Amino acid sequence: MEQHPLPTEINLHQQSGVLELAFDDGARFRLPCEYLRVYSPSAEVRGHSPATAKLQVGKERVKITDLQPIGHYAVKIFFDDGHHSGLYDWQYLYKLGRAWQPLWFEYLTKLRDAGHVRREPDPFDELKARGEAPSELPAGDTVV
Repeated sequence: MEQHPLPTEINLHQQSGVLELAFDDGARFRLPCEYLRVYSPSAEVRGHSPATAKLQVGKERVKITDLQPIGHYAVKIFFDDGHHSGLYDWQYLYKLGRAWQPLWFEYLTKLRDAGHVRREPDPFDELKARGEAPSELPAGDTVV
């Protein structure tokens, strides 16, 4: 059975709108609420296939209002826009942390292609401006 990293810390920073996760392999991720919301694993967002996925717009100011553990494998995230149907398992959160750059770029490209304009500063740029890395990988690990 393949082992996947498990979280050792989960901290919600309400003021900055960032969920910070540390994993037992040494990885640490800082994931903005907007990013988590637009990449919700719920069928409401992802659809039942890529063709039925729904582009999330206007989520720049969304905040997390609650986190509820689901067994030992996931967390349910409640957002202030009423969305709470996605279960974020540890493997999915780890993937979101490792692949934040291409996923965020993909989202921004889809927004632009659909004619939408974000109305707030980029949350990843804000993280970096504060000296906080969105992703810290274990020693010797690189993103491929």
